[in-house]
Amino acid sequence: MNFFETLLVLLLVAILLLQLARRLSVPYPSMLAMAGTAVALVPGVPYIALDPEIALALFISPALLDAAFDFPIGTARRYWVPLVVFAIGGVVVTALCVALAGWAYAGLPFAAALVLGAVVAPPDAAAATAVLSGMSIPRNTDAVLRGESLFNDAAALLIFSAALAVQTTGNIGTTVGLQFIIAAPGGILLGIVSAFVIQRLGTAVASTLGGNLLQFVQTFLLWIVAEHLHLSPVLAIVAFAMTIARSPDVRSSARMRVQSYAVWSVVVFVLNVMAFLLMGMQVRDILGSMPNGHLGEAVGFAALVVAIVIATRFAVCIGFNRIHAILLRRRGETDIPSTKQAILASWCGMRGLVTLATAFALPADFPQRDVVLLAAFAVVLATLVFQGLTLAPLIVRLGLDRRHDGPRELAALRSEIARAGLATIKDETGPEADLIRSKFVMEKQALADSDEKGAMRAYRDLALTAIGAQRVKLERLRAENRMNVDEYNLLLEEIDWRELSILPLEDRRIEEI
Repeated sequence: MNFFETLLVLLLVAILLLQLARRLSVPYPSMLAMAGTAVALVPGVPYIALDPEIALALFISPALLDAAFDFPIGTARRYWVPLVVFAIGGVVVTALCVALAGWAYAGLPFAAALVLGAVVAPPDAAAATAVLSGMSIPRNTDAVLRGESLFNDAAALLIFSAALAVQTTGNIGTTVGLQFIIAAPGGILLGIVSAFVIQRLGTAVASTLGGNLLQFVQTFLLWIVAEHLHLSPVLAIVAFAMTIARSPDVRSSARMRVQSYAVWSVVVFVLNVMAFLLMGMQVRDILGSMPNGHLGEAVGFAALVVAIVIATRFAVCIGFNRIHAILLRRRGETDIPSTKQAILASWCGMRGLVTLATAFALPADFPQRDVVLLAAFAVVLATLVFQGLTLAPLIVRLGLDRRHDGPRELAALRSEIARAGLATIKDETGPEADLIRSKFVMEKQALADSDEKGAMRAYRDLALTAIGAQRVKLERLRAENRMNVDEYNLLLEEIDWRELSILPLEDRRIEEI
């Protein structure tokens, strides 16, 4: 079976597993990681190895840009204290704790043990976003978790590079030390400058399919350029996405925005699916490189690393939560995160592709490379599967499940938006203004008063009946050969948008999990 055939089989397997995960209400990363491991252990099954450099650029950069684009700078400013503590402090503490264990228990040189610590320290942006997308938790906790996953990879990769340089050469050296110092600010500056350049160039391809293609090319290219310049590719992507998202030009074309969101949702989802499935398949490489009689000791050390990673995150999250709560109370604040939210954040430390890719990027002569690979894989599998599968029950158990509050809060937001529209046209006269006003009033009343929902349903049924008749007429005109393909697609799109504007939210949304 060649590569293309193997890839098709994997995608078919992934589709089946996604349906199973959806029906069992299980996060799909957990299901796919388990399946990949099981597939890899079956004799004769074709194997796809991960190239670390390609894997990070291909799988991480689009997911990172997608998550950063949706993370406002204002939110980062509001939660900058927990973001700094988790994204930097949590990574540093975890890396040091794992390094001490590797040095004392496995006999690794401290620099090599610190490399292992940096490998397993950062929760993964793709994993966190994929798991949290199916949950409904308090907004401040959700914001901190998503923001943390954007920045912690940068901290971990900087520690990884510095520790690996010490292990390889015996010291950091002037050149490497200078690169370490400028990597973070240089990556941010590169991302911001690239965003302004792309905004100028993007006007030439705005509202075109080439514009969609450019969005992916610029993402991969920015990651590669940052790596060649020895800057932080993670911070370059995050700074680029946040700068682009703040630009008013992004909101200039609703059509382009809708199309881009649809394309990015599908592509990022497919890349996530393949990444989590391929992660599980790497177990064959790891076990194949393990010397005979060494597996038991390596498994014991891997279990110790998993325990340290989970326990350290608990210590950081709960410790910060209690100290932060005391300081907020002294300042008279009322919005104070609870201990339950800290426990939830502690359990959301899923590791993913960054951990596995950096582990595979280690040179062949790295001390006890097979043990380090097994420990990294164990952390990824344990956090994705064990924590991922138990996350939803934990949210319910802690009383943090907001799925019942979501529709009510969303209705209140819609009501505010409807009032804004009504206020703008309140002084307008004429049949057109009356028509628009009546529709807005109907929507507003349906949101506020359950007795008025019947009127909204009647309006929707009448509109859908009329739209159905338009579809029938369109197909008849096409059958009579009174339009070409482009004219048909244009008119069909207009009718589709008209129907989407009428349908309720639950019928407009496309969901996998």
